[in-house]
Amino acid sequence: MAGSGFQVAVVPYPAQHAALHRVRQAVFVQEQLVPAELEADALDSTSVHVLASDAHGQPIGAGRLTPDGRIGRMAVLAPWRGRGVGEALLLALVEAARAAGRAEVSLHAQLPARVFYTRQGFLPQGAVFEEAGIAHQGMRRVLAGAVNIATAEQALAITTAVVHRARRRLWIHSHQLDPGLLDAAPVLEALRRFGSARHPKQAWLIVHDARAIARAGSPLLGLLQRLPSVFRLRQVSDPVDQALASACLLNDAGDYYFRLGGHRFDGEAGLALPARSRPLQDGLQRVWERSRECGELRAIGL
Repeated sequence: MAGSGFQVAVVPYPAQHAALHRVRQAVFVQEQLVPAELEADALDSTSVHVLASDAHGQPIGAGRLTPDGRIGRMAVLAPWRGRGVGEALLLALVEAARAAGRAEVSLHAQLPARVFYTRQGFLPQGAVFEEAGIAHQGMRRVLAGAVNIATAEQALAITTAVVHRARRRLWIHSHQLDPGLLDAAPVLEALRRFGSARHPKQAWLIVHDARAIARAGSPLLGLLQRLPSVFRLRQVSDPVDQALASACLLNDAGDYYFRLGGHRFDGEAGLALPARSRPLQDGLQRVWERSRECGELRAIGL
C-alpha cells in the first residue's frame, strides 16, 4: 500500500523488529513517556506487523494485529503525522484481519485519537479507562455483517465513518438534519472534506421540514450555502414519503446507517455491505424523484 512519499507493508517481525521498535520507542517511550519495559511484550513475536517507510526506506510508522484480533502499537513519527500514514497503517491491519477470517477487530484508542479511528468505522465500547498512565477508550469494528447502533456515541462514530469513507456519492435522509448528529464537529469536518475535495462529488439531502431547519439555523446551512453544486437538497412532498419516520445515511462504498425511528439514535449500520445498502439507496432515489426543491432554504441564499 503506497501513499504520498511513503509505503506500508506487512513485514516479518524477526527481520524488521529493529525498525518497528525504533518507531515505537520514539513515539511511546521518548514522546509519551511510557515506561520502556511496556513498549515490547510477548505478543510481538506472534502478531502481524505493518511498517511504514519513507521514499528512502526509513521507518516512519508501525502497528500490529495480535492473535486475538486487537490492533495496537499504532505509532507514526511526528514529522509524518497528518499525511495519511496512520490511516494507511490502520487499513493495512484491518485488511490483514479480514484476510485471516476475523469477524471483527478491536483496539484501545488514546482519547485524542478516537476521531481518527471512528473515521474508519470503529465504534466506542464501554467506559474510558487508563492504560500505561494514559486515558483510553475501547473500540471495535465489525468486519462481517451489520452492527446494532445503541448509543449517541456510537451514532456519532458511524455517521462520521459513513461520510468520511464516501468516495463520490453520499445520501442523507433526515427529517430536520439531525441536530446533535449531522452538526457535530467530527461530522461537519467530514462533510467539509467531502464537499471541498478536488474530484467531483455529489450529496443528496432529503428533509421533511425545511422551514424548521431554517428557523433553527442548523450549522449545516452555511456549508450547504457555500457548496450548492455539491450538496443538493429537497423536501418530501408525497403523502407516503411524508409519513416516513425513518432516517438513513449511506455512501457509494457500501456503507450505511439506518434508523427506523428517525428521531432516535438506535439503528443498524454496516461498512462495505453493498447488498444491504443498495436497496436503501434505490428507495431514497425514488423518494428524491418525488420530492420538491426547498424554496424556504433558497430564500436564505441556497
